[in-house]
Amino acid sequence: MENDFYIELAKVRKCFHGEEVLQELDFQVERGRTYGIAGNNGSGKTVLMKCICGFLPVTAGLVRVGGKFIGKEIDFPESMGAIIETPGFLDHLSGRRNLEILADLRGNLTGRDITVSLLRVGLNPGLTKPVSKYSLGMRQRLGIAQAIMEDPALLILDEPFNGLDKHGVQEMRSLLLEEKQRGKTILLSSHNSEDLRILCDRIFEMDAGVMKEEIK
Repeated sequence: MENDFYIELAKVRKCFHGEEVLQELDFQVERGRTYGIAGNNGSGKTVLMKCICGFLPVTAGLVRVGGKFIGKEIDFPESMGAIIETPGFLDHLSGRRNLEILADLRGNLTGRDITVSLLRVGLNPGLTKPVSKYSLGMRQRLGIAQAIMEDPALLILDEPFNGLDKHGVQEMRSLLLEEKQRGKTILLSSHNSEDLRILCDRIFEMDAGVMKEEIK
């Protein structure tokens, strides 16, 4: 029987060369809700997300996602879409071709799934120009399309609005509110307090590897 929490961290520490970046974090994210993390660069937000995604091993403590322990029962969370730092793509290929290659690796997506994902983030599915010619905002939209294209239960989004103009931010906020309405569990970080206020049920602040909840 599943519990109420999709993400659970118990006394999680992460150290690099003796420097403690995450300090014994205890943190839970409820299923079907959106949690936000604020904090300056170097506060530990991205490291936290990488540990939750299984991209970095923790120094101590436990990370459980979807009822399974990361690094023990599974390497990466199941049914997860993620943007961590700047999305990486094959620059000489089109955005659609990049998503097709990822879809072929996973083997459970159709061309229609890719088309729908691109349309949802405001990209033309028929665009043939290479990703190297994309603006930062277009690249970010492509990253969001990649994160949502498998219809994952969990979204981990590190600064998903980077590079987007005002109109793009509004569009991506609407998309994430749609995902929230569909019952997705979402953990996102943003430098913009308004993003977090509009999207999140609960907001936390990271500072020097320590997390505390903000009052909305």
